[in-house]
Amino acid sequence: MKNTCRLLVLLLLFGTVFQSCDDLDDNAVPSDIAVNNFIWKGLNLYYLWQADVPDLADNRFPDQKALNSFLQSNSNSEDFFQHLLYMPKSLVSNPVDRFSVLFDDYVELEGILAGTTKNSGADYGFYLKTSTGTDVFGIVRYVLPNSDAEAKGVKRGDIFYAIDGVSLNTDNFSELLDKESYTLNLADFNSGNITPNGNSVTLTKTVLSENPVYINKVITSGSHKIGYLMYNGFYPNYETAMNNAFGELKAQGITDFILDLRYNSGGSVETATHLASMITGQFNGQLFAREQWNAKAMAYYNSNNPETLLNKFGTTINTGAAINSLNSTKIYILTTQSTASASELIINGLKPYITIVQIGDTTTGKNVGSITLYDSPTFTKKDINTSHHYAMQPLVLKTLNRDGSSDYAKGFKPDFERKENLANLGILGDPSEMYLNIAIAQITGNGKHFPQNQGQIFDEFKNSKSMNPVGTDMYVSKIPEGLIK
Repeated sequence: MKNTCRLLVLLLLFGTVFQSCDDLDDNAVPSDIAVNNFIWKGLNLYYLWQADVPDLADNRFPDQKALNSFLQSNSNSEDFFQHLLYMPKSLVSNPVDRFSVLFDDYVELEGILAGTTKNSGADYGFYLKTSTGTDVFGIVRYVLPNSDAEAKGVKRGDIFYAIDGVSLNTDNFSELLDKESYTLNLADFNSGNITPNGNSVTLTKTVLSENPVYINKVITSGSHKIGYLMYNGFYPNYETAMNNAFGELKAQGITDFILDLRYNSGGSVETATHLASMITGQFNGQLFAREQWNAKAMAYYNSNNPETLLNKFGTTINTGAAINSLNSTKIYILTTQSTASASELIINGLKPYITIVQIGDTTTGKNVGSITLYDSPTFTKKDINTSHHYAMQPLVLKTLNRDGSSDYAKGFKPDFERKENLANLGILGDPSEMYLNIAIAQITGNGKHFPQNQGQIFDEFKNSKSMNPVGTDMYVSKIPEGLIK
């Protein structure tokens, strides 16, 4: 129902946006500027900072002919897209818009948002060897089951200094990883130094769909039955798996709950709302997160369908199945610099309701969300332009919690701050692993002296998900195909 309301609102809004223009008629658009026409009209309608970009103003062009002339002056669609963004990272050193993306293949985009990509199955973190240099090394953070990396014996904590014999730096690591098959040249820590050990492993990419429920278990410590869930992506296709995981924890009668979001870089707002409802359960119908769109969209929503802007705690997942709720009043959340967008939404949305104890590193700081736009009269896939496969994922909204707070652009700082010890990452889900150990100690009351970081601390440069153009995205559900009459 919410998607239906959103569609009706946006269609009505679309009709009002161009009402003041004399003749912005798609039929008058030459084929060679169709992509640019799609970009301009989509951003003019939806873009969060539309009012701050002069070339996106509603009165910028009197008619389609004038718009066409502008579109033809920008032949490169990617450059044109960047030009229309508000202070993007491609053009300024202190960007406002760090995340809007243009894709030349919407099939690839859809796969990424669903957690399906072509990869080796190893999730990497990349770190600068020194704070002032450009040399980089990689480390395996976790390995997907049934992947080539798992078959080749790759494990968490494996370090590599080169790919195909080429030493990694800030300029080449992404290109080296872009191959269908590549060889990791492995290394060891040696008194804080990254030292080649002569070993290597060759990995081949396959299409993998990642189940974000990576670990789900109960840890008994004294009188405490502690539920631990490592959840790595807000993918709508896996809501049943997420709900089943909570059902298992609930059935075992857990007394405490730890949610591990350290490598979770985001995904669906709707799925995040369902996760929050599983953690709680006692706030059904109350506000989890409010959406704030651009001024003209907000004016219409507030006058006609204000409920469309509200994401509320609920009782069912996207399949209609009943949510398994824990009714938690306190939660322990594990985070790193890779924790972003929808993961941060969980923290922000739950803060007004329950106690959150955050352990680990400061999060990314992404309080804005996007939507998928296609080149069609309604920006859905219905009647899509078949002459190209471009789609956009522009930022269109900011999220606020019940108290109106959205002030985490610099990330959430943990209550117990520790960076992962790269020399000894530990085994995920093992009570002795540093982050999990700190959480258990706080739960059981043995947390006065929690483990300190050991060895040299390295600055994270990139990770597998942040290397992906929409890997740290938070998005509202795309306008469903078939709802347009």
